[in-house]
This record gives sequence, structure tokens and C-alpha cells, in this order.
Amino acid sequence: MHGIIAWFTRNGVASNLLMVAILMAGLNTLFKRIPTEVFPEFELDMISVSVPYRGSTPAEVEESIVVKIEESIQDIQGIKKITSTAAEGAGSVNIEVDKGYDSRELLDDIKNRVDSINSFPVETEKPVFNLAKPRGEVITVVLAADMNEHDLRMLGEQIRDEIINLPSITQVALQAVRPYEISIEVSEETLQRHGLTLEGIAQAIRFSSIDLPAGAIKTQGGEFLLRTKGQAYVGADFEEIVLITRGDGTRLTLGDVADINDGFEETPLFARWNGKPSVMIAVSRVGDQNAIDLANTVKAYLAERRSSLPEGVDLEFWNDRSKIVIGRINTLVSSALQGGALVFIVLALFLRLSLAIWVCVGIPVAFMGAIAFMPQLGVTINIISLFGFILVLGIVVDDAIVTGENIFSHLQNGDDPTDAAITGTQEVSVPVIFGVLTTVAAFVPIMMIDGFRGKIFAQIPLVVIPVLLFSLVESKLILPAHLKHLRIRNRKPSQLNPLSRFQRFFADGMESFARKIYRPFLEMAMKNRYMTLSVFMGVCIILFTMLLSNRMMFVFFPRVPTERLTVRLTMPQGTPSEVTQKHINRILEVANQLKERNDFKEPSTGESVIVNVMDVVGASGLTGGRSRKAGMTNVGEVAMNITPPEDRELTLTSQEIVGE
Repeated sequence: MHGIIAWFTRNGVASNLLMVAILMAGLNTLFKRIPTEVFPEFELDMISVSVPYRGSTPAEVEESIVVKIEESIQDIQGIKKITSTAAEGAGSVNIEVDKGYDSRELLDDIKNRVDSINSFPVETEKPVFNLAKPRGEVITVVLAADMNEHDLRMLGEQIRDEIINLPSITQVALQAVRPYEISIEVSEETLQRHGLTLEGIAQAIRFSSIDLPAGAIKTQGGEFLLRTKGQAYVGADFEEIVLITRGDGTRLTLGDVADINDGFEETPLFARWNGKPSVMIAVSRVGDQNAIDLANTVKAYLAERRSSLPEGVDLEFWNDRSKIVIGRINTLVSSALQGGALVFIVLALFLRLSLAIWVCVGIPVAFMGAIAFMPQLGVTINIISLFGFILVLGIVVDDAIVTGENIFSHLQNGDDPTDAAITGTQEVSVPVIFGVLTTVAAFVPIMMIDGFRGKIFAQIPLVVIPVLLFSLVESKLILPAHLKHLRIRNRKPSQLNPLSRFQRFFADGMESFARKIYRPFLEMAMKNRYMTLSVFMGVCIILFTMLLSNRMMFVFFPRVPTERLTVRLTMPQGTPSEVTQKHINRILEVANQLKERNDFKEPSTGESVIVNVMDVVGASGLTGGRSRKAGMTNVGEVAMNITPPEDRELTLTSQEIVGE
């Protein structure tokens, strides 16, 4: 190691090329190879199997679906835990994948077992298999208007199609809407009058509503492919389906005997935005798409599209998750500037201005080196990895400060600058390296945490460790080559300029403190080593006692001020949607009352801190959240969008609003 340090110190071109290479590699990765997302994207080692069984009770779902799926998959290797839910109209089974097994291979095994079950009720639909993965939603568009459900959905589909055609946007989904459904109702009296059966009508629909290939015709001019077009898509098409053709040429059509309703499923699901019926359009990022650019593209489209909408139609955005990433980036930049400024001031006061500059250069070099390796480590720019950069910012220059100070001491003793740089770096190389490796070792266990939280927290050491290692490279191979150009001139105080005199004052003061106060105290502590050890052990015992006595509470994610408040309502299974709607309306009424209160309004603008209010019945999680449930009569939620804490004039907090 000493030889490498000496070679790079004497060959300044090599050290500069190394520094430039690290910076260029990091910048290239930052702008071209690494995506920006809100939350790290990874599979959750959770497989879900859901089977719709319309009109069934939870007891029927458990007996006919859930138990059979559990029995068919329970002996498959790789399953850690099975959790089942039997609800009204559907059953679901969640399988947690054991450590060391491939989720996709296990998904194939589970699919084969479930598909082989032939005793499901005839009325059940096909099982749906899903490998759980966090949603990559970036921003949600809300379209609200006093329209009927069909017209509002049609306008929502138009907005959705326009958004998906925007550059760099590939994944858009319409939410808070019921699926289309065409219901066909025939009375028993009508069936008897015409000698029909429900099975016969279903078979006529099945054979008539279909597109079929009809071969090809070859001519001298070329070949023509034939195809019959009979697929029915709307209610009017189904009305024309022929059920009976009589001998006199008359026909009995489906429209003659049935009531055909071209509408939506009976599943209760609707949302309101500030009291108006609404639909939501979720925009997600995929692949290497940049979450911030994607959100800005959507906002620019909304600003332009509002002017062409009819009066009374609101087009807004909701739950902009890119603001979280922007906030983390601003925090990182602000912390870097503040930390760099503090390091620069301290080193400039006690050592030399040029030394402070070169030590601060180590921060971007270490960061760019880590960023260059982030794609290989599977790390992206997200709120967790940015937290890792913020966390390591305070310790990234420690090794450079120790190395620079030791080199400066040799220069003060009159050593040759090159020899001072080499000797000063070599003397502290072992303790500095082991100091960095000790910090690295402290972060390694975070990578070993199992489960969902482990995959989240693993992003932090995958950022911190490369930054520390590159800071070590910078302090040992790049910094000495720059500090060898320092020149120390011993001048009398009268020959110094005001800045140098000010610097000398602080430096002499620190040396005096170390000599007169710190050194005697250290000698006393070493002389009375057993007493010193007892004091430290006593402090440790007190701290561990406080921890074990639960005086210090532990939470994974502390409560912080937020921009959105959500009230979720879950009624007993089987509760009619009308009852759920009644309770949601009561919550909504309270939210609107809070919005109109004077003590909730900003003094300067008179605007309420509660900006928008959204309520949903028949679904949970649509306004924002990890898990989502839709099509259930017993769930609903009310969400309030409030002014961000940093833009709020009132001292009112989100917790206080919840308390009201």
C-alpha cells in the first residue's frame, strides 16, 4: 500500500486522470444510466391467488375455493406462510416465499397445482395469479364533473389516451371506475311463452357474438382473406342476435324477449372530488423512466388541457410522489453545501485555505464513484438511496481530514513537500483504512435483514459503503498528489496579512486548548484507567436499562408532518353500500366544516390549509396507500390534501387536524 501511495503522489498526472475518470463515470451514470423513481422497485416475495365467485357468501367461498387451494399447494417446497381471505364474492390466498427460493419458479408450481383443481363451482371465474410488486405510480390525475357515470368515464378514457400518447409515458391506468357490463334479463313467463331456456339463449349468444375466419379467395389480382364480423360489443348489437327463425321467415331476436342494460357492474364503486363525481388516472413509471420528468410532463399537459374542457369540469393532479424525490434531492444538496462549507471554514481557520479546498473536493469524487456503481448494485435514485447519501455526507471527509492534517504537520516541520505528502499519508494509512472498514462493517448487517423491510433498508448500505470506499481511494491516491504543492512559509506575526493573522489566532487557540486542557485530562484518564472504565461502563448500563425498560420507544417510520390526511372506514362484512355511504358522508361533512373554519385559513390569503377533499366508497387505498381493495360494499375512505408544512403560515400541524 505504501508503494502505491508513493507512486500516485509522485505521478500527479495519474492521480488527476483517476479523479477525472471517477467524476466522468459518475456523471455519465447519473444522467444516462440510472433512473429516478419514488420508491425502490423490487419483488416482494409474495404470491397471491384470487378467484372471483360472484353472489357467494364468505362461508361458501371458504369451503368451495380457499380450502381447496390451500390443500393443493401446502406441500410445495419454498412456501413459508399461507394467508387466506374469504370475502363476499371472492376468495384470495397469499403465499409468502421462503428465503432462498425463486419467486417466479414457485409461482409456476402454484399455478400448475391450482389449474389442476377441477372441483371449483361452475360459477367461479378463472383464478388470477400475481407476483406482488410495489406500484411505480408517480402522479394521479383527477377528472371531476357533474356528469352521469357513462359520460364521465368516456371523458376519462379520452384523457387517459391523451396522456399515454405523451412522450416518455407508457403506463397509465383508469381508476375509481366500475367495469363495463351488459346485463341480459329474461322473465320466466317470456321463456315459457316462446319455448325458450336460459341455456338456449346463452348458447345462441355464444355462437352469434363471435368473429370467425372464413378462408381465402385467390384471384389473378391477389389473395383476399375473408372474415365474418359478428362480435357484439354494445347493447344494440346484442338486441339483433337471432334466437329463433320461423318457417314463414319471421325471426325472434334477443331484443324481443329480454331487457338489455348496457351499463356497469353492480359492484359499488364511485369517487367524488370536492363533491363532484370523479375518476382517477394513475400514471406510473417503468424501466429507466425518470419520475420527476414524468410528473413535469403530466403537469404541463394538464395546464394546457384545462382551457379546452367544458365549464364545470375540473382536471387536477393528486398525490404527486415526485415531490418526495425532489425534497430529498434538495435536502441532499443543501446538506452537502452546508457540510462542505463547515468543513471548509474549519480547515481554513486551523490549517490552510488550499488544504480545505482539496479536502472538500473529496466529497463529489466519493459520491460520483458510488453513483458509477449503482446500476451494477441494483440501486436507483429514490428516497431511500438519497437518504443514504445524506447519512454518509457527515463522515465522508473524515479520512481526508486526518490525512490532510498529518501532511500539513510534516510541512510545518520543514519536510520536503513531496516527502511530506508521502510520509504523512503513509503514517496514517493503516488507522484510516481500518477506521473506514469499521464503519463499513457497521452497515453490512443492514443488508442481511430479511423480508420487505430488508429490501428497503438494503439500499442504504449499498450507497454508504461505496461512498466510503471511494473516499478512501481519494484520500490515499488523489489527495496527496494535490497537497504536495502546498508551501509553508514561517513568517512573523507582523508580516502576516489580516486573514492569516485571524487564522493564526484560531490555530494557536486550538493548540493551546489541546496542550493545556485536553492533554492533562487525557493523562489523568489514562492514569486512573479503572475509574475511566467504570464511568463508561456505568453510562452504558444506564443507556441499556433505558432501552430495555421501553422508556425509549421504537418505530420503523416515525410520524412526520404530511400533505395528505386519510380516514379509512371498514364496516362489517355484508354491510350494504348505502350504509357505508351514509357514514362516509358524515366524515365528509366534518372535513368540509374544517375546511370552512376561520382558524384553518391562512392569514395572508384567506385560503384554507385544506385544499381538496376526496371521498371513495367501495374501495380502500385509491387515494394513496400500499394495499388496495375495490368492489367491496363495506369499505370507504375520505382523504384531504393540505398545504405542505414548509409553505404553511399557520402553526397548525397535520396531527392537530386529525385531532379535530
